[in-house]
Amino acid sequence: MEQNNHSISTDFILEAVNLSKSFGGLKAVNNANLQVQHHSITGLIGPNGAGKSTLFNLLSNFLKADTGKVLFEGKPVQDLPPHQIATLGFIRTFQVARVLSRLTVLENMLLATQNQTGEHLFSVIFHQGKIRLQEKENREKAMTILESVGLAQKAYDYAGALSGGQRKLLEMARTLMTNPKLILLDEPAAGVNPTLINQICEHIINWNKQGISFLIIEHNMDVIMSLCSHVWVLAEGTNLAYGTPLEIQNNSQVLNAYLGD
Repeated sequence: MEQNNHSISTDFILEAVNLSKSFGGLKAVNNANLQVQHHSITGLIGPNGAGKSTLFNLLSNFLKADTGKVLFEGKPVQDLPPHQIATLGFIRTFQVARVLSRLTVLENMLLATQNQTGEHLFSVIFHQGKIRLQEKENREKAMTILESVGLAQKAYDYAGALSGGQRKLLEMARTLMTNPKLILLDEPAAGVNPTLINQICEHIINWNKQGISFLIIEHNMDVIMSLCSHVWVLAEGTNLAYGTPLEIQNNSQVLNAYLGD
């Protein structure tokens, strides 16, 4: 089913409207539109160089769009810095997992917590009991999440000692410390062995059942087709198609874009 200008749903947690971004004479993203429904797992695919990663960066404001707007829960966020967007419950990961290698796995998890009482000097002086309680609760929460993804036994290991797949799991697990509403996953299966890919998919499904929405860039079509209810397709920086996985698989324009026919 090809993308059109009509609304797909009135229940969007994320909406991009006419986003564009140029680098010199290259139009990396050209009037792209995208919507993610609440509590959905939505895919974003396209050939190499289609503009997917650039669009991710525009959505999370790691890159400033030349034109267009981004709405999160119906409110514009394109002028907010990335860290402020994250405090709203809009979190992203990266194609190459970003972990702090010289900190332990547990310390990486704890760094993601927000609005800590101990961040304020007044509270450090006058609310030490509250701070200790909050730190205990955060450690318990972090260990529970690590246990759920099979990394509890690595909690006190340096994050730099993890395999590539385990780093991806840690990055995904760390997002849960922020109580996210929407997670943008940039190629969660890239460079990961098949067994761990299956585990990652299971975690995504379980977290989605808990109410977290996902937008996923992924070149592994088996992952996209098994996880996503709907898929957006980009080609040369612009919308090419939108539909269910089955519709996308049978879309001649999508096939031509990938195969070059």
